[in-house]
Amino acid sequence: MHEISLCESLREILEEQAVQQGFEKVTRVWLDIGPLSCVEPEALRFGFDAVMAGSVAEGAALTIEQPPARAICLACGAEVAVTSRLSPCPDCGAAELRPQGGDTLKIRKLEVV
Repeated sequence: MHEISLCESLREILEEQAVQQGFEKVTRVWLDIGPLSCVEPEALRFGFDAVMAGSVAEGAALTIEQPPARAICLACGAEVAVTSRLSPCPDCGAAELRPQGGDTLKIRKLEVV
């Protein structure tokens, strides 16, 4: 389950930013997890509280958003919404799509004190 490693990296980032930005506690974390990121949001949510224990984010609320992924169909040129890397083009049915986003995990916003 690589989501635990992602939570550990998130903890490191939050600890570093607390020092750099001068805050003492993170009370809420907003994450954007793209549907093509190979991150399971519920698994990340499961590990979040355990990994954040003893850090500046201990007890922080976690809000996960999943913005839609977009891709360009190489067959018909349409820009379409996709939910997986194997999705066919909804316009022409072709399987050759080039993702244009939706493959990232990023911290969108923090609430700190």
